[in-house]
Amino acid sequence: MSVVALDAQEQVSQAPGAVLRGLDKINGVTSDIELAAGTTAAFGTLQITLDDCRYPVGNPAGNAYAALEISEMGQTGTLFSGWMVASAPALSAMDHPRYDVWVMSCTTS
Repeated sequence: MSVVALDAQEQVSQAPGAVLRGLDKINGVTSDIELAAGTTAAFGTLQITLDDCRYPVGNPAGNAYAALEISEMGQTGTLFSGWMVASAPALSAMDHPRYDVWVMSCTTS
């Protein structure tokens, strides 16, 4: 049995915010959503909270990882809670009949 070294994991930095993109599938309109960590923004009937955004050390333009919680106004529970990865939006996607949300990048200022 072999053991994989933890050194192979990518080192990341924490960012103060993120840029997300939202798509309204009914009218085909996309919107960029800038969020600071710990804040919530509305997109249509969605409430999107950014918990954290991380990017590769020394490469803020690199792959972004965002911890999000997404709920719908007037509904109980959450639609999505977890990490979304910019380079693989389908890996951990929100399932909603009208809206799509994905991570574009972390913000560094």
